[in-house]
Amino acid sequence: MRADARRNRERLLAAARDIFVDQGPDAPLDAIAAAAEVGIGALYRRFPDRRALVRAVVLDVLGLAAEEARLALAEEPDAFQALARYLHRALDLRISAVMPALLGHIPPDDEEIAAIRTRSWGLFQQLVDRAHAAGTLRPDATFADIGLLLVRLARPLPGPIPRDLDNRLGRRHLEVLLDGLRVDRAAPAAPLPEPALTLADLLAAGGAS
Repeated sequence: MRADARRNRERLLAAARDIFVDQGPDAPLDAIAAAAEVGIGALYRRFPDRRALVRAVVLDVLGLAAEEARLALAEEPDAFQALARYLHRALDLRISAVMPALLGHIPPDDEEIAAIRTRSWGLFQQLVDRAHAAGTLRPDATFADIGLLLVRLARPLPGPIPRDLDNRLGRRHLEVLLDGLRVDRAAPAAPLPEPALTLADLLAAGGAS
């Protein structure tokens, strides 16, 4: 694949990932093409129908998750920091938001999806196991606990909250979650990232009723 064709494909997958999260799997394909800044013809040349696009997004997301987990395992000597790094990258890439959105559109007998999902989950489990073994992750926190908590964090907040603010709040709330998961308290907790919203701020942003 030529470099420009590869870039267009990556942009289409990234745009589809965001729009499927925000609008659901039945979102207009022309909206995805517009968000990727390519023509609708370019989308159909790579993905002949919605099913092909959904499948490609799922494979891409699972591949990203596996690669981020692999890099965290390989590059972070601290077991809890490796887990935290992976969770932050997964949140930024919206991995835990797009998979639930597309769950009902994934063919149950797709062997390629099953294989990469097994690899991705296995690497995530290694991150959890390493943190448990290091004594830095609370022993009663399981793979499922952490994965499902990330799903809850990754879902867009209701109401007219801008995406940038939603993303920043997600990172802040993940730090709260990580602080609750960590059990070694030799060092003081790191300051939470901004923004620190008051109730008035939340009401002004349209996030509470």
